Amino acid sequence: MTNQRVRVRFAPSPTGPLHVGGVRTALYNYLFAKKNGGDFLLRIEDTDQTRFVPGAEEYILQSLQWAGIMPTEGVGVGGPHAPYRQSERKAIYKEYVDALVSKGFAYYAFDTADELTVLRKSFEAKKETFFYNFQIRKTLKNSLTLSDSETKELLDSGSPYVIRILIPENEEVIVTDLIRGTVKVQSSQLDDKVLFKSDGMPTYHLANVVDDHLMEITHVIRGEEWLPSAPLHVLLYRYLGWENEMPQFAHLPLLLKPDGNGKLSKRDGDRLGFPVFPLQWTDPDKGEISSGYRESGYLPDAFINMLALLGWNSGTNQELFSLDELIHEFSLERVGKSGSKFDPEKSKWFNHQYIQLKSNEELLNHFVKILETKGVFGNNEFLLKIINLIKNRVHLLPDLWEQSSFFFNAPTNFDEKDVKDKWKTDSNATMDEIKNLISFSHSIGAIELKQNVFDYIEKQQLKMSQVMNALRICIVGSSTGPDLFESIEVLGKEETIKRISFAQSILK
Repeated sequence: MTNQRVRVRFAPSPTGPLHVGGVRTALYNYLFAKKNGGDFLLRIEDTDQTRFVPGAEEYILQSLQWAGIMPTEGVGVGGPHAPYRQSERKAIYKEYVDALVSKGFAYYAFDTADELTVLRKSFEAKKETFFYNFQIRKTLKNSLTLSDSETKELLDSGSPYVIRILIPENEEVIVTDLIRGTVKVQSSQLDDKVLFKSDGMPTYHLANVVDDHLMEITHVIRGEEWLPSAPLHVLLYRYLGWENEMPQFAHLPLLLKPDGNGKLSKRDGDRLGFPVFPLQWTDPDKGEISSGYRESGYLPDAFINMLALLGWNSGTNQELFSLDELIHEFSLERVGKSGSKFDPEKSKWFNHQYIQLKSNEELLNHFVKILETKGVFGNNEFLLKIINLIKNRVHLLPDLWEQSSFFFNAPTNFDEKDVKDKWKTDSNATMDEIKNLISFSHSIGAIELKQNVFDYIEKQQLKMSQVMNALRICIVGSSTGPDLFESIEVLGKEETIKRISFAQSILK
């Protein structure tokens, strides 16, 4: 397998929106493939039709496209191993599960769901855990306890059944993991998982092993939650005669909630006010809307950079990586075993850094789209000046409006606290002087105007903060905002004087 071309896959289930943990799994697969000149496949694992959610598959594709980590083969792309949806590959799985049964590695089980529920409750009453294993299977209704003729009769009559793997009674199963090293599990701790259902659909365990083999996957890079299933998959590779072609495994650490313990969930995002999905998602049944990183104002390259460092590190102090740099630096050897706590504030920090790295022209398109939603328009020259002024104050794209709205809408209301603290009894008279100074200034350029105002303050022996705060309230409506004199230069002489006069009429 070491001489094979590297082939990895991302295999999500269309059971809802793609979690950021899933995007990180896709990203690590993508980086590993690109680093090694290999292929990155997208396979949709929709074998559980009862959990299928309309629109989920399209959401997965759109999320990967927005993040810039599109597959080279698979759903939406095509390729030599089509089809790439498991629901379209049912006939393939039947062939292999029949082979397992004929070799004695799997068996038919006719227990009903109700019968298993009763059995499970009886174990719970004894404070024991129920396993469908080598002890229990000898007492239940399956092809191991029934005669061949009885089994055939049940199958011919259409009795519901599942096909379960026959786990050996006393064997050490070894899983070699590229991140966690050698993992040893006693087969007595495993249960006879269902491989195939009577509706003709395989379970994940059978389908993913068969597909990974047929699609020539060399490395299975997936979440830590699949580590307990790895021994079962190792046995399936052995029983199907593919042990020598078995892919290498790498189980990624969990993304953990920002506070407390446990896996990051949608509830954490709802509770703490940050997205856990790449794109906005509307639940087709409840109509409930969940926020997304794209709609919240994150840039895709910042989102990817942030995710890459949740579990992997370059071994340096560098934090900002382009996608090409991530590809060059990435290795599974530097992926940690421990879970990574998600930090919403750090994700905003990444986005802020990437916004600073964008040119004003690159941000212009984002700004125009935001302004259109507000019914506001401006020529590009004017907008570029504003972007240049506010860019260093922006963490999320919607901040472009929050930081610039006063340029388009002159303040009609003034922050009460700021007015109480910073508008003094002599502020009206001082603002008259500032208006005169602006009116008679040869230029309203920021540098010259600033010097003129500072000279006036010094000459009149006024407090700098008192004058500047009052002037800012007139122009912005509050005591915060971008550089005041550069803002005045953008607004122009007439608009500036108009705003000061209006503020005086309201605040006198």
